[in-house]
Formats: sequence, C-alpha cells, structure tokens
Amino acid sequence: MVFSIAFRFLRDRAVAEELAQDVFLKLYRELSRLESREHVKFWLRKVISHRSMDYARGAHRRREVALDDVLEPAVQSNGSDPLLENSLRKLVASLPEEARMVIVLRYQEEMEPQEIAETLGLPLATVKSRLRRSLVLLRGKAQRLMGEPAR
Repeated sequence: MVFSIAFRFLRDRAVAEELAQDVFLKLYRELSRLESREHVKFWLRKVISHRSMDYARGAHRRREVALDDVLEPAVQSNGSDPLLENSLRKLVASLPEEARMVIVLRYQEEMEPQEIAETLGLPLATVKSRLRRSLVLLRGKAQRLMGEPAR
C-alpha cells in the first residue's frame, strides 16, 4: 500500500521505493506511539501521501524523467486497453499535485472521501470539491485528446 501510493503518485519506481523505505523506518521509530492496526494503516497512508507530495514539490530542483521513460511493473493482462490506460495515466499525471493525490487515493487506492480527508488532513468538503473539479478537468482533457465527447 505504501509503495503503491508513492509509485502511482510519482510514477518513479526508485523514488517510490526510497520513500516507502523511509516511511517504514519512521514507522519503526514511532511504533510504540501507534495504538492499533487501524491507526498504523491510517498513519502509513498519511505519512506516505505527504512525503510523496513534498518530494513532488521539490522535483523542479532535481533532474526530470519523462513519464514515458518510467517502466511499469509487470502484471498479467486483464484484457483492458493498454493505450487507453496509458492515456489515462498521462492525464492523471498532468493534474496539480493536490488534485492528483486525491484522485490516486480515491480511484487507485479505493479510499472513501472521508478516509482521504483524514489522511491528508483536509476538510471533507475540500476533498469532494477537488474530486469533482479533477474529474471535470480530466473529462475535458480526454475529450480534447480523443476529439469526441467523454462519457
């Protein structure tokens, strides 16, 4: 889950692995303060989300890697359209950082808006409005990309 959030947000396997390792080291140090399995899960999601966004903010100071150059992890084909999936990944990657993290947590990590709000320390209404605005933005970009109305 920790690696997955970082990788889906940053699209860089090496950085995602490094951030995940840092978060687990921090977890080891903080473990005595965490009260339950649910608290640990919440804490991990919160810390990796914030660490990923912090890393992305500092990306302009580091060498950029094109999204096309990042290798995807090998998975079995589920019969879906790889070109469509690639286009969707690029569209999501084009969103602003805060909106992108909300989309990643909602649709790739399958978290509910309330969980996202708690994880990111945002009001529920803010999470819902970012989801709504991001989906409208993604639909518009998809429509321009495909040259037809997006459903």
